[in-house]
Amino acid sequence: MNLEHLPVVHKDGPRNDHDIMIFALSTCGFCKRALAFLDNQGFSYRYLYVDLIPVEEKNKIKQELKDRFKENVAFPFAVIDGSIHLVGFIEADWRLSLGVQP
Repeated sequence: MNLEHLPVVHKDGPRNDHDIMIFALSTCGFCKRALAFLDNQGFSYRYLYVDLIPVEEKNKIKQELKDRFKENVAFPFAVIDGSIHLVGFIEADWRLSLGVQP
């Protein structure tokens, strides 16, 4: 998936133990909570607001994610270390996948 030409935002934090890419919507409360969780835990990550890019690009990204992970795309959609994915924001699942203690 080539995201180089899209407005991907890089957030730096003291924790770089995972490669985290979040596909989110700028108006989504769950997406905002997911990004705040990553900030609060000190993770470095990247995110893209897919509702702010051209619809053709959005549809292409959604199809690529669906084909790759065999999962319907809902937001936020997190890709961790290129192989783990999370759909939606359930804090317990994110903690488990990222190795964060409760």
